[in-house]
Amino acid sequence: MSSDTLAKAPAPPVPADAARIVPQRRYGQWLAAAVVLVLLGLAVDSVLRNDAFQWGVVADYFTSASVLRGLWLTLWLTAVVMALGFALGALLAAARLSANPVLRAVSWGYVWLFRSIPMLVQLLLWFNIGALYPQILGVRTVDLLGPVAVAVIGLTLHEAAYAAEVVRGGILSVGGGQIEAAQALGLSRWRRWWRIVLPQAMRSIVPPAGNMLIGTLKGTSIVSVIAVQDLLYSTQLVYHQTYQVIPLLMVATVWYTVVTSVLGVGQYYVEKRYARGTEPGR
Repeated sequence: MSSDTLAKAPAPPVPADAARIVPQRRYGQWLAAAVVLVLLGLAVDSVLRNDAFQWGVVADYFTSASVLRGLWLTLWLTAVVMALGFALGALLAAARLSANPVLRAVSWGYVWLFRSIPMLVQLLLWFNIGALYPQILGVRTVDLLGPVAVAVIGLTLHEAAYAAEVVRGGILSVGGGQIEAAQALGLSRWRRWWRIVLPQAMRSIVPPAGNMLIGTLKGTSIVSVIAVQDLLYSTQLVYHQTYQVIPLLMVATVWYTVVTSVLGVGQYYVEKRYARGTEPGR
């Protein structure tokens, strides 16, 4: 038989048993998943069927006027503190990245100081600032700085220290070649920052900024110690009268969970928008 005939001869068929792919059996993973589901089901059942939670009371107070007012103040505080905190943080980040050694030192010192002092201590210091400065601009400090103003100042200064590092990290994530290319095209300094640096930096800024937003929302509950009637303090006022501590705390818990879930969904879509062009297939 010639070599051409051998070359054209069909290959012998592969037995069906040899061609079948047998998936790997993962009995340990299935067992672990089953155990987790059983424990989760038991936990949910215990919460729903435990009469101590008093879910009827939770439903009664969930949309009460006092709770909704506290929720509104919590949302307002979160929005104001995030806006002011990131505005101040952006200035601190610019100072940290400047060529001026004094600005760099002041910015570094601010971040170091306000990240070193616990938030509760900062709020209490600002709440008692009248002991250090009885008057400001000829006005009594206690009249000028009420609990809400103290909460805004304390939370903003604390937030700005972390926002400065987030913004600085985002700017540093943009390659120097991008700025050099923009300079070569003759773009002004403002257009370089607005059209080149900022859009690319936002990809690094948005994820930690979203986490900070959710953290700030939950962190506003600390202002209850200075009698600011946020969501937590509003529920505390109720259970101090009714002695229904657990159900009122559950009201606050459910509201915090709902709002943070909504913010988490919004964060996902904002991150997705700024990630365009960096993910495969986009």
